[in-house]
Amino acid sequence: MKKIFITGGAGYIGCVLVPSLLRSGYHVTVYDDLLYGGDGMMYNFIHPSFKFIKGNILDRDKLHKSMEDHDVIIHLAAIVGYSACRKDEKRAYEVNHSGTINVVDGIKDQYLLYGSTGSNYGSVDGVCTEETPLNPLSIYGKSKTLGEQEVMKYTNSTAFRFATAFGISPRLRLDLLINDLTYSAYTQKYIAVYESHFMRTFIHISDIAKAFKFSIENANKMSGQIYNVGSNQMNYSKRDICEIIQSK
Repeated sequence: MKKIFITGGAGYIGCVLVPSLLRSGYHVTVYDDLLYGGDGMMYNFIHPSFKFIKGNILDRDKLHKSMEDHDVIIHLAAIVGYSACRKDEKRAYEVNHSGTINVVDGIKDQYLLYGSTGSNYGSVDGVCTEETPLNPLSIYGKSKTLGEQEVMKYTNSTAFRFATAFGISPRLRLDLLINDLTYSAYTQKYIAVYESHFMRTFIHISDIAKAFKFSIENANKMSGQIYNVGSNQMNYSKRDICEIIQSK
């Protein structure tokens, strides 16, 4: 069975993806500096096919050594989101761009999967396809776009431009729009939003995990490609989301 190496595997996505891969019989190694702690992946340690390495992707030597003897590299490690990147712009570019270069430089014929973002497009009027020109507006979008460009220089790679994620993860994020609004409604009993007409496209965290697993199983067909990952049925305005939450 294939051996999977995941950078940032203790994060929001990784804490859902790792158990899914273990259940499917894969051997999984998580490489993470535990910036946000590691409680969300603790239950994986009981699994005989799970391994954890504490490390930072900016540590090239340790990263490259750790990547050896794996079949698939899933690169999730990043400074994620508008607020986190704005708080430390220099760090955001170091991790999201320079760190990604380190990952690519450590590849030895493995299949590389990259968790990219729809933020690469910036503001789009109308239907957005993979051919839509990239126009990132935020530090997060700009740094992830640079990272994606590095990944796609390597031919045996696939990048996923995910819609805005939502849903429960053992490493929960409350800064994501739907999660944030739901939490506000539950704790404050009201929701306050601005630009309620603003449209977003969404994807559930479990579907993000399924996308990675699907690509591992179909690497020969998907390698060298970039994919938008979301659904036309998941396009909502902020007002729509508030009304859905209110109805529950």
